[in-house]
Amino acid sequence: MSKTSTFARRGPDRISEEIAKVLCKKKPLEFKALFVDVYESLRAKDATSGGEEMIRLRAYEKLQNFVRLGIVKKAGTNYVGDGRALATFLATAAEQNATFAAEKERRAVAAQPVPAKPVAKAKPVKIAKAVKAVKPKKPAKAAKKAAASKKKK
Repeated sequence: MSKTSTFARRGPDRISEEIAKVLCKKKPLEFKALFVDVYESLRAKDATSGGEEMIRLRAYEKLQNFVRLGIVKKAGTNYVGDGRALATFLATAAEQNATFAAEKERRAVAAQPVPAKPVAKAKPVKIAKAVKAVKPKKPAKAAKKAAASKKKK
C-alpha cells in the first residue's frame, strides 16, 4: 500500500506580510515605490534570499493576488490597500506564523537524539603468530639426476 504525503506550508510568507504592512498606510503607491519599501523592510530583517529580481517578481505576483482577492484596489498604476481586509489578512498571517512556530518547536523536541547506551568493553582478541613459509625440498632423485647431468657436460 503506497503512502502519499502532501507539502505542508514551508513557512511564513514574509513578502505578503510586508506588502500588507506598507499598504496599510492608506497611501496610493506605484509598484516601484511599494517594492522599494518592501525590499528595504525585508533587508532590515535579513529575509532577502534569492536576489532582488526574484523578490521583485514574487512581490508583483503577490500584489496581483491581493488585487484579485479584493484586498488591494488598483487605480491606474497606483495601488491602495483596503484597511479592513489588510487587517484581517495580517491577523490571519500572525495566527498561521504562531502555529508554524509551535509546530517547528514540537518537531525539534521530537527529533532530539536519544542518548545511546554505553557499549561494554570488548575483550582483546589474541592473534596467532605468523608461521614462516617453508620452501619445499627437492626430491632426492631429482637432485641426483641434476648433479649427474652437470657432470656429463
